[in-house]
Amino acid sequence: MSGRSVFVFSEELLNYRFNANHPFNQQRLKLTLDLLKKNGSISDNDIIAPRTASMDELCLVHDPEYVQAVMKAGKGELSAEKGESYGLGTEDTPVFPNMHEASALLAGGTLTAVDAVMEEKAEHALHLGGGLHHGFRGKASGFCIYNDSSVAIKYMQEKYKARVLYVDTDAHHGDGVQWSFYDDPDVCTLSIHETGRYLFPGTGNVNERGQGKGYGFSFNIPVDAFTEDESWLDAYSQAITEVADFFKPDVILTQNGADAHYFDPLTHLSSTMKIFREIPKLAHRVAHQYCNGRWIAVGGGGYDIWRVVPRAWALIWHEMTENSNCYGSLPKEWLEEWQISAPIILPKEWDDPNNLYEPIPRKPEITEKNAKTLEKALYPIRSHKKLPTT
Repeated sequence: MSGRSVFVFSEELLNYRFNANHPFNQQRLKLTLDLLKKNGSISDNDIIAPRTASMDELCLVHDPEYVQAVMKAGKGELSAEKGESYGLGTEDTPVFPNMHEASALLAGGTLTAVDAVMEEKAEHALHLGGGLHHGFRGKASGFCIYNDSSVAIKYMQEKYKARVLYVDTDAHHGDGVQWSFYDDPDVCTLSIHETGRYLFPGTGNVNERGQGKGYGFSFNIPVDAFTEDESWLDAYSQAITEVADFFKPDVILTQNGADAHYFDPLTHLSSTMKIFREIPKLAHRVAHQYCNGRWIAVGGGGYDIWRVVPRAWALIWHEMTENSNCYGSLPKEWLEEWQISAPIILPKEWDDPNNLYEPIPRKPEITEKNAKTLEKALYPIRSHKKLPTT
C-alpha cells in the first residue's frame, strides 16, 4: 500500500451554502487549505477532486423519494409544506438553489476519499467538506442534507466487504450515522460529544448501545458542559483504544467536528487546540494497528471558522503526512491575507495560550462525572474481559 495521503477538494464544495447569515460556512475549507499551502504543508499533487455521488449511491442510505424532494427543492419546485415534512426549508436547513447538486458533490467527495484508500491509491484520505452526520434516511436535519458518512460506510460494506469503525468527535452527537447502523454488527460507532441535556440533537446517551444483532456496537460518551482538555482527552483516549481493540476494524472513518473548542458559538465545551492535536494522533495509531493504515477523515461541525477550524483541521493533515511543521507562529502571509476579511483578531500561534479562559469553577465535579460516564460506556467491554475462561 502507498504511504501517500490525499486531500479531497474543489472550489465547487463551497456551493453547499444555505445563506449569508447561516452558521454553517464552507469558507472554512478555503481557509484551511490556504493555511496548509502557506505553511508549505501541501502541494497540488496531494489534492484530488471530488466526484458527484450517483442516485444509486445516495439511495444506499436515503429514500429515493427524499432525494427527489431535495432535487425539486433546489429547483424551487417543492412546496414549503412538503419541504418541511422532509426537514427542508427549516431554520436549521434552509432551501437553497441547486442544493441536490451541492449535496451530492459533498457526499461524492467522501466516496472519492473511500475509493482512494480502499483501492490502495493512498493510505489516508481527508475530505473536510464531509462529515454531515445528522442527515436521516428521509429527512434533513441540523445543517445536513445527505449523510455522506452513512453513505460511505454502506458503500464500503457493499463494495469492499469492510468492517467499519466510525469515530465521531463533534460536540454534537452523531445521531444520523448511529441510527443508520444501529442494528448492524459490522459497523461500530463511537461518539464523544457534549451531553444532549442542553444541546442539539438531544441524543447520544450512554444506554444507546444498538439493537438486535447490532447491540453492543454503539458507544456514546456524553461529556458534561464546560468539559476541559484533560477530562475530554482522558475519555477519548481510553474509548478509542478499547473500542478499537474490541471491534478490530478493517477501516476507520473519523468525523472531525471542530466545535468542542471554547470559542465555538454553538456549544458549551471548554477545550483548546490541545485536543485537536491528539484526536488525529490516536486515530492514526488505530488505523495502523488494526486497519493496515486505512484511515478516512471527514470534517463536520465547527462554527468559529476564523480562529478555530483552520488550525484544527490543518492538524489532521499534518498528522496524516507526519509533518511536524505546525508549532509556533502561524504563517505571516496567511494572517495578512485573511485578517482583512476576518471580523475578529486571528490567533498568531498554532496553539492556544494557557490562559485562554477563566478557570472553570466546577472542574473537579465535571471531571468526576465524565469519568463515571466513561466507565458506564465501556463497561460491557471491560466486564467481558474480566469474565473467567472455562
